[in-house]
Amino acid sequence: MNMQTSVSIAEKSPVPTGEEAASRAGESAVGRRRTPSREMVRTFLGDVAVPLGLYYGLRLAGVNQWLALVVSSVVPVVQLIRRLATERRVSGTTLFTLSLTACSAAVTLLTGDPRLLLARESYFTAILGLWMAGSVPTRRPFVYMATVKLLPDATAREWEARWEGSPGFRRTMRVMTGAWSAAFLLDSAARVVMAYTLPVDLVPVLSSALLVAMLVVVVRLGKAYGKRRLA
Repeated sequence: MNMQTSVSIAEKSPVPTGEEAASRAGESAVGRRRTPSREMVRTFLGDVAVPLGLYYGLRLAGVNQWLALVVSSVVPVVQLIRRLATERRVSGTTLFTLSLTACSAAVTLLTGDPRLLLARESYFTAILGLWMAGSVPTRRPFVYMATVKLLPDATAREWEARWEGSPGFRRTMRVMTGAWSAAFLLDSAARVVMAYTLPVDLVPVLSSALLVAMLVVVVRLGKAYGKRRLA
């Protein structure tokens, strides 16, 4: 799983901090075409399942590991281009992803080592974790911004009011953002270990499984923490 996928799934992983908000976030919002859960399924299929299937399909066809990794990494780039064409605007998150994509392309052109291509994902995951950490003291930490975008309009306005008027709410958003940051940094360290110690053909599926498992744990713990702190 590459850095585009990490950003996309993180954005689409709502982390509600109260029972009412959690239930509303999963509902279809008036005037919105897609639910968060449907978007996550689309992201998983387009950015995880298809690249993995392409990589292992190419390997079965006899393509070498480096070329199979390069070709399979093109799929998320196509998804990013489609997203830009659909949104017709460049948000801060999209600009961040584009910069990482450019760096990734440079690394790909400079090396023929499949293990370095696998390890590069850890570097970008680390950057994502550091980016989240950097948002903690800002006016809009990552968890708050990522979740508000997924809420129905009325609920989003409630969250904005709570953000302005409740120090406890702001503190909870920052603690949860810090937890997400730590999780991505741990994921980054694990990816480096896997890239240089495991058989190359095992790493793509194991790294994807690792990130999905990490996201599930962080989302569940975040919901439990939020309900306890903001009940």
